[in-house]
Amino acid sequence: MKTIWRGCVEQCEKSGCVGDRCFQHCKFSSDGKPIDGPWYMHEPLYLEWKQWDCRTDCRYYCMLAREEERTKLGELPVKYHGKWPFRRIYGIQEPVAVALSALNLAMQFHGWVSFFILVYYKLPLRPDKKAYYEYTGLWHIYGILSMNAWLWSAVFRSRAVELTEKLNYSSAVALLGFSLILAILRAFNVRDEATRVMVSAPLVAFVTTHIMYLNFYELNYGLNMKVSMLMAVVQLLIWAIWAVVSSHPARWKLWTVVVGGVFAMVLETYDFPPYMGYVDAHALWNAANIPLTFLWWSYIRDDAEFRTSALLKK
Repeated sequence: MKTIWRGCVEQCEKSGCVGDRCFQHCKFSSDGKPIDGPWYMHEPLYLEWKQWDCRTDCRYYCMLAREEERTKLGELPVKYHGKWPFRRIYGIQEPVAVALSALNLAMQFHGWVSFFILVYYKLPLRPDKKAYYEYTGLWHIYGILSMNAWLWSAVFRSRAVELTEKLNYSSAVALLGFSLILAILRAFNVRDEATRVMVSAPLVAFVTTHIMYLNFYELNYGLNMKVSMLMAVVQLLIWAIWAVVSSHPARWKLWTVVVGGVFAMVLETYDFPPYMGYVDAHALWNAANIPLTFLWWSYIRDDAEFRTSALLKK
């Protein structure tokens, strides 16, 4: 099984070929050693980014060859180095996930811009030209962190290397941590700056420590999944309870996002091989987030209008 695949990779790294397919990245001298030249002769990183080296090409095409054999034998796909076998398109590792991440990025940008226009150009402003809505700055930070997270998700799914992997996970954890802080501050109507700092400081310290652990000690996937799921579940519970006890006019949108968020989390945790080599659980999770993002920013705009109206009536 995997022994056959490893043998194929080892042979490919010696010959530079898998079957009839040979790779230009695999260059060898007469003694069989690669002749890529010294480091200062290599192409810049931004040019190498779109290419694949000898080892990655050998692993990829040996994986495809092995999966074709398994399919003919009626066997199910298996993981290689902890990852399901995906088929590339134009060098992109997970093309469907990349496209959906880009769509999520676009939806976040649209939501953030529409919120910005609402609070600064459509709703009344204070005499000092600041918005009446007390959570404006927090939602701006949320929008920036969301766009950053989806950007690195798209980059990581297009080319998984150590740097893009760490940036992807770190950005996602930062977003989840800030989203939890925002859920607490909004649900408990915390408007005093000193109280906000007191509430946020322990969570900021926890999230920062976790990100540093992932980047500088060990990229522990199991631990990161548990931490991320915990933060996601807690904030969904906070929003769900607040939607029940509050009389917010847009609470039905909040409920829809909470229920949809639970469904999306189930998709993320349900691991299965990619259909036709392209669509896996993570891609479906990305797809589920697109309508949820639209509805979520719609709720945020409604909340801004609701709070502004309430403050103007005082």
